[in-house]
Amino acid sequence: MSVIRLKGQADRRLRAGHQWIYSNEVDTSATPLKQFTPGDQVVVETAQGKALGVATINPNTLICGRLISRSTDTVLNKSTLVHRLKIALSLRDMTYAAPYYRLVFGDSDGLSGLVVDRFADILVVQISTAGMERVKNEIIEALQDVVKPTAILMKNDGKMRQIEGLDTYVEEAFGTVPELVYLQENDVLFQAPVWDGQKTGWFYDHRENRKTMQNYCDGKRVLDVFSYVGGWGVQAASAGATDVTFIDASESALSHVDANLKLNQYEGDANLMHGDAFEAMQSLIEDKERFDVVVMDPPAFIARRKDIKAGEGAYHRANQLAMRLVAKGGILVTGSCSMHLETARLHDIVRSNSRQLERFSQLIYRGTQAPDHPVHPAIEETEYLKALFYRIHNNMGL
Repeated sequence: MSVIRLKGQADRRLRAGHQWIYSNEVDTSATPLKQFTPGDQVVVETAQGKALGVATINPNTLICGRLISRSTDTVLNKSTLVHRLKIALSLRDMTYAAPYYRLVFGDSDGLSGLVVDRFADILVVQISTAGMERVKNEIIEALQDVVKPTAILMKNDGKMRQIEGLDTYVEEAFGTVPELVYLQENDVLFQAPVWDGQKTGWFYDHRENRKTMQNYCDGKRVLDVFSYVGGWGVQAASAGATDVTFIDASESALSHVDANLKLNQYEGDANLMHGDAFEAMQSLIEDKERFDVVVMDPPAFIARRKDIKAGEGAYHRANQLAMRLVAKGGILVTGSCSMHLETARLHDIVRSNSRQLERFSQLIYRGTQAPDHPVHPAIEETEYLKALFYRIHNNMGL
């Protein structure tokens, strides 16, 4: 294999456990990046010429290298994929009784650029790097060997592919994948639109947080903002909520909410509000509506570091509107999937809103991503999900 050589001290982060190589860390005078083709596998060397392992390379991106192995004897091929898929599967098997989970979570499973969600015997695969795209056929074969699915959908339409210079497409790689697949989460049934839905069609990462939310829903009125297909609200309904309101900008998503309520034979009241979430919440406030549980789980308002200021403003406004809709003594669940928004900052946003609205808030639960989204201890980017639960009172003179 060809070699890329790092600048002096640029190996320190890799030695500490990280797996990414930035283009400004490569000694391009010794090993010009332009000589490589996206997806090539290379030996990574320190400035002194000592081998650190093997990485896939993309000379056109800021993260130009992704470490595959710390041994030069291991490359990214079917054998390596099978081995790591078996390790990933063993974690999920020891954690979940039913085959509904994220099977592969990129770097955290030693497979940077690969995500696989499992819906029983159907797999939805997302490839986001040139290195993984190069071994796409091997990935499909390895999944067939390890999981033995009846069908595999390649949902390769994410934004990261554009950064990597890859085409976007959604296609069956094996078998026949229906428009809707079924799953079970916390003993609740759902249908997920894997072809046309967001990401893989479902978000398994909030599983444990939704389970905790169910404890507060029996006999209550619940509001699910940015509901998508009803992951939070339908589980609230199944936990005994008497009245659930869903807000989403997608009519298609709300049609799936309705189907998922019927799938679980919900007999309470359901209100599906189509439109901008901020405008819908303002309308509910003007109508003097109040809810015992309000769930605020928006899309990532902070996609990149340069979006932090504007994104924090959006989180502040969204949480302020949500807090105004919480009934006295009710629960506010606020979530964020923005890696660049730290948990402490989200907590501070809620604190600030509490003071502005003269509410007394009590943090009662801190949640993070489910075990099928494991955190790599050296890669902070793999720890992205937050869910904070607050009990909200009118000002008690404090």
